[in-house]
Amino acid sequence: MECTEYTLQNCQKIVDNWIQEVGVRYFSELTNMAILAEEVGEVARIISRKYGDQSFKASDREVDLAEELADVLFVLICLANQTGVDLETAFKQSLDKKTKRDRTRHRENQFDPMRSV
Repeated sequence: MECTEYTLQNCQKIVDNWIQEVGVRYFSELTNMAILAEEVGEVARIISRKYGDQSFKASDREVDLAEELADVLFVLICLANQTGVDLETAFKQSLDKKTKRDRTRHRENQFDPMRSV
């Protein structure tokens, strides 16, 4: 499906079309949940090496954070499609909830870098 605007709603349609045309069928929800955890683990691996204290192995130097984040998004969209979740609506509702809940909370919190030690 060709589209010029990548809204969450359009992305859900694009992924569904891709599954029907290329992927043949969705994996089960449980399998996709396991794949999502695996993909998030790949993101964590990159973050821990690029921004954390671990170092890259020679074989890991060519990894691409953007590609791994896109893989997470793809599988997340698959799960949303399979379970009937409209991600655009859900995201708006989540953002509204967080805005109401956290309107002043983060501004009032004192950042203490030693608190996590």
